[in-house]
Amino acid sequence: MIKYLTAGESHGKGLTVIISGVPSNLEIDLEYINKELKRRQGGYGRGLRMKIESDTAEILSGVRYGKTLGSPISLFIKNKDWENWTEILSVDKTKNKAEKISVPRPGHADLVGITKYNYDDIRNSIERSSARETAARVAAGSIAKMFLEKFNIHIGSFAESIGGIYPDKNFLTDLFENKFFSTANTISIKADKSLVRVLNNKQEEKIIKKIKTAKKRGDTLGGTFVVVATGVPVGLGSFVHYDTKLDADIAHAFMSINAVKGVEIGTGFSCAEIFGSQSHDEIIFHNGSITRKTNRAGGIEGGISTGLPIIVRAAMKPIATLMSPVSTIDLSTMKEIKARRERSDFVAVPACAVIGESMLALVLANKFLEKFGGDSIEETKDNYNLYVKKIYERIKKNFKKGK
Repeated sequence: MIKYLTAGESHGKGLTVIISGVPSNLEIDLEYINKELKRRQGGYGRGLRMKIESDTAEILSGVRYGKTLGSPISLFIKNKDWENWTEILSVDKTKNKAEKISVPRPGHADLVGITKYNYDDIRNSIERSSARETAARVAAGSIAKMFLEKFNIHIGSFAESIGGIYPDKNFLTDLFENKFFSTANTISIKADKSLVRVLNNKQEEKIIKKIKTAKKRGDTLGGTFVVVATGVPVGLGSFVHYDTKLDADIAHAFMSINAVKGVEIGTGFSCAEIFGSQSHDEIIFHNGSITRKTNRAGGIEGGISTGLPIIVRAAMKPIATLMSPVSTIDLSTMKEIKARRERSDFVAVPACAVIGESMLALVLANKFLEKFGGDSIEETKDNYNLYVKKIYERIKKNFKKGK
């Protein structure tokens, strides 16, 4: 099973991630990882931090001659802005302590953090709760992606809406009607050409105009994004225990992303408003395989993958840091005051979609190894190929008339 652990503060020396459970002999491309990190930093409406940092990863362990060893892989992403924060975030005791922050931002982890951990400085909450941590997750997710692509499983994403602006024709409809016949990374290739990672040019123009309005107002915007995985085999996940369901793991992973407040798989909440006959995917036998006419379930039934594309849609709230702040209180006086400013973005939905790709990759890679095992990539391939080859033979044998 793949496990990962991230460490590091937003303005500390850097971010570290350790990934365990990756089979040996998986080819690792550092350029691939750095490309994913760059994708996370893109999008119109990002803040000044993205101009300072140009994220690249350094592999510290677990890889030799470009291949995994089967031992834990550790990656380090240096924070280039660390030089300006050495005193503020000093590990050792220092005489030149920074001024304590006592004004919490509504919508952020500032207040709950100091309450839970008994901090006397909001800076302690800010540093670890920052979305900067997700750079480490994208690095880990990149390795999961490389693993999955060995089995022709691809993951892509796009921003569906920003600030309530949706396209005239939503690409989601084609996904639900099972009209998408390409690999998911083709979605990302098209989305990455857009400044806000949408699939419609007119929608892009409207969104950029609204982001400019938000900037003038000192405000922020949220939105929705979609992550798709294609090539996922039937049988990942299980219904036998509550904590083995694939969709439950996906929901947990996406809700762990900063500022994500909602997640749905397939048609999600909209299927609650229609008849069952309009919702469920009819089963058919097509081109020698059992499949479904539609994919409104989003590629998962009963907590198990169906073999159709997995479709995850998530909602990201507007970023909590505003240049024209809302009201809060100063904890040192308990009097009303405007919330403090902290260097931030105006919108980060495009980046959040890229993070979603990594989170889905980590879940799928874990579920894949949970089913097929293998200490080496070769062993995993053998197990997987045998399963795929025999799957429909077993079904036919088990349900043969007269058995």
